Amino acid sequence: MRFRVARLDSPSCAAKCPDVVVADGVIEPETPGAFLDFARMAALSPGLRGVILINSPGGNVVASMELGESFRRLGMAAIVAGYMSTGGRSGPVAGDCVSACVYALMGATRRVAPPMSHVALHRMSVALSDTSMRGRPGAPARRFADPQLVAALARYAQRMGVNPALVFAAESLAPDHVRILSAGELGRWGMATSQF
Repeated sequence: MRFRVARLDSPSCAAKCPDVVVADGVIEPETPGAFLDFARMAALSPGLRGVILINSPGGNVVASMELGESFRRLGMAAIVAGYMSTGGRSGPVAGDCVSACVYALMGATRRVAPPMSHVALHRMSVALSDTSMRGRPGAPARRFADPQLVAALARYAQRMGVNPALVFAAESLAPDHVRILSAGELGRWGMATSQF
């Protein structure tokens, strides 16, 4: 995942528009440390607000929880959105927070998923390379989360103010199914609101 500071561009705030953090990409094991390094340097930006735009297809679940914990410690609010700069205008655009990204999003002190953006669940799994006894590649194998990790995620969700039922809903999905959450589901589970 990459992090940068960007200026919001809106006629309503004109020259007083704040700077925000933009987080985009896959959440890897090194992402939480990279975010903390970035945050130390970004803290020097005078117009920076405690808002992060997050756009991610997911990644490592444990790293996502650690990233979410960092968001919480720093008091960051998160908006599911991408960021685009084109034609002299810049600002948020539709974004996605899918799979493990949901666990990073949980850590934000305030979570917003605008109607144009998507928050989606996916069952945790790791693809394993399987080699047959003759040294030729075999059928790909997949390992799913063990009950201890699912329980840890449920406890984390509860600490972050999100109903643990969201974790169990993700883990009940078919392996390759992605479930986009409705605004009603996001609200019912305490995951996000549609407006800041």
